[in-house]
Amino acid sequence: MPALSLVVCVHKERELLERLISHTVGLYDDLVVVHDGPDTTGVRSLVENSGGRFFERPRAYQQEPHWAFAWEQAAHDWILRLDADEFPSPEMKAWLQTFRSQPGPDQPISGFTCIWPLWNGRRAISKHWPAGRIFLFHRQRVSFFGMVEQVPVADGHFEALPLILEHQPPRKSYGLRNLVLRKQAYRWRERIAASLLHDPAALACWRWGQRPWPPVWEEIRQRPLRTALSRLTREPLRALRAQWRAEHRLFLSAAITSPIHHALIGLKFWRLRKTTPPVTIDPPRPT
Repeated sequence: MPALSLVVCVHKERELLERLISHTVGLYDDLVVVHDGPDTTGVRSLVENSGGRFFERPRAYQQEPHWAFAWEQAAHDWILRLDADEFPSPEMKAWLQTFRSQPGPDQPISGFTCIWPLWNGRRAISKHWPAGRIFLFHRQRVSFFGMVEQVPVADGHFEALPLILEHQPPRKSYGLRNLVLRKQAYRWRERIAASLLHDPAALACWRWGQRPWPPVWEEIRQRPLRTALSRLTREPLRALRAQWRAEHRLFLSAAITSPIHHALIGLKFWRLRKTTPPVTIDPPRPT
């Protein structure tokens, strides 16, 4: 029977984390919370009073640089990775309870994905799209490097499940306002562009070694402007087609948000590369 470690990275978000913990009682065996920067809102006391372990890390303005550290602190190999503004649906709760009561899956299953409905600030407006959110994985069957928007890479494969992970932030979870008005979006694009000048091994890694950049990022490194234009013109159509197949509805704002974001990353990287050439990290020499 597999034991689960619930691992959460937060910055403040005490009330949201309290909601998440209340919705996951009995679904995990170990709680690890990493705080991005100094804790000034009492997150530590909430975590420790809930039987968890709390770690404070230097401010990175994103959670991915903390993941390798957080997974290392986990007591168990199966990682339940949720954000503070998320919580499992009743169906996901039932599935997790069943998962913990049966023998764990062997390789090549590295983990599981779920549905992550769009949230308009008041209610979920989709039921089946978008899908592919990794919520549970075996840490010894994935690799990762700590850059914003990067996800764990499976040694085998992630099994897709028709389960809903509720994502209910205090604002809309999608849309152009997130790209234009949130300082975090500008900061993320700058961090991604700067990271792409190096190798993934220059970042905080988990079982990554000297692997090259995944194609989604290597395309930007090799042809930033062409890739920006391609994603800006093709990806919205793919998203709209996927929306219609899953929902028989179209969410134009959600379909264009990610392509515009990636086009801006390509433009940012192109500008940065003109003054700072890409750097390759030499592999370690044998001793």
